[in-house]
Amino acid sequence: MFALVVCILLAAVVVLVPVRPARAGSDGKTPALSLSSAVDDSDDATSELMANYCRKKGGEVDVREPYFNTNDDNPANWLRLSGKRRFCKFTSPADGSRIHLWLNTMYTQEPSLAALAYYAKIPLGTGCNGNPASCYCSQLGGSDLFGGVNANGGGWVQMSDPVDTVLEACIFPDMSTIDSWGLAYHSAGIVRGRNLKNVLRYPDPYAK
Repeated sequence: MFALVVCILLAAVVVLVPVRPARAGSDGKTPALSLSSAVDDSDDATSELMANYCRKKGGEVDVREPYFNTNDDNPANWLRLSGKRRFCKFTSPADGSRIHLWLNTMYTQEPSLAALAYYAKIPLGTGCNGNPASCYCSQLGGSDLFGGVNANGGGWVQMSDPVDTVLEACIFPDMSTIDSWGLAYHSAGIVRGRNLKNVLRYPDPYAK
């Protein structure tokens, strides 16, 4: 029931928050991305534009690949799936905590479900067993599960990253994507990596 209520609330927020027309970027020339623009981060020029924005904000660009069966201790048994995504990773100099978000989600000036979920800070509901971050993602209407609920696990992998080799990324129906743990911690008022209010180009609609 809680998950249904949260989904309705997020849907209502998207409807109630006015969608502004696309406008020029901070340089006055570069057109801003919108969720309906059908531009993805596989386009070289757009990808580099978003990557530069990530670095300008103090982040690092992570190229991650989807893998299934990551709960197996031997990476040789992991199943590499199709595709890849570029994430912007922010690391806190104070405590070393991190948060990741998809470059498109970071860069768009239009509303996205991931940005709205981050800003809204809806409390974690009851009834979660196991991984609370994954459960919270599901309660908000997203998913970070590979193959549904199973013992195999899965995630977005960067083999060269010894800290977050496997990233749990919450993907919403509009394809906007954010770090599941960073999202869950933020709902409790804890900032991991960096406060994305100063990073997301879509401004906080709840700010007074």
